[in-house]
Amino acid sequence: MTDHDEHPGFDATHRGETFRRFDFTDTVFDDTYLVGARFKNVALKGARITGSQVVDVDISGEVERLTVNGVDVTDFVEAELDRREPDRARMRPRKPAEFREAWDILERRWAETVERARRLDPELLHERVDGEWSFIETQRHLVFATDAWIRRALLGDPSPWSPLDLPHDDMADIPEVPRDQSVRPPLDEVLELRRDRMATMRTVVDGLTDDAVESRTTPVTEPGYPESRDFLVADVVGCIINEEWYHHQYAIRDLAVLESRGRHTG
Repeated sequence: MTDHDEHPGFDATHRGETFRRFDFTDTVFDDTYLVGARFKNVALKGARITGSQVVDVDISGEVERLTVNGVDVTDFVEAELDRREPDRARMRPRKPAEFREAWDILERRWAETVERARRLDPELLHERVDGEWSFIETQRHLVFATDAWIRRALLGDPSPWSPLDLPHDDMADIPEVPRDQSVRPPLDEVLELRRDRMATMRTVVDGLTDDAVESRTTPVTEPGYPESRDFLVADVVGCIINEEWYHHQYAIRDLAVLESRGRHTG
């Protein structure tokens, strides 16, 4: 494949366009120019890329059975990530004590990161880096995640929502679940919600027993998110551990960019 500018005879061009909520299942992209393309919240299960130039490509997300030139690199990548971040391996708990250890780590890390964020100009905390959620949007999303999986799915509150809850972008609108993407609340207002939800999570993990983690939740019948069904308790609590870990990683990545812009409060 050569440079597009040297070969302008494509049948059609879609440069700069955004394709959102399209189903391209089993679509074939042949002799197609994807330089600079961005793939966000996409499902690539079973995708095959052959005879292509894969240069300067950055992939992040849930990666399983990734084969590069005949070599499954998944285990290597996972081992390297665990080596770089030893706490990461503790984010896969299955026993009560492991859940408590994971939550201890997350509480500590978030406390440090919030103090770091407070040193920035407050307006920067509403700023997105490379199109990802701002620091405050990240906090709002974690409030939503705890409301959905802990307060609703696990504890049975059919409508646990705050008006500031921020669902994930690819979730369809649900009338019962708030989604105000335009509001710009101050950091302290959002952190008050976070403290409340994190305290709920602390109560949950402190109360876990061997029998509890292997039990299933009672379905909430009222409309909302997640859907009305039962879940394994270990999976529900583990979902929040996972959300908190990865969104913390994203937050510190983006804070580093914001700090480089040099606008601090002192």
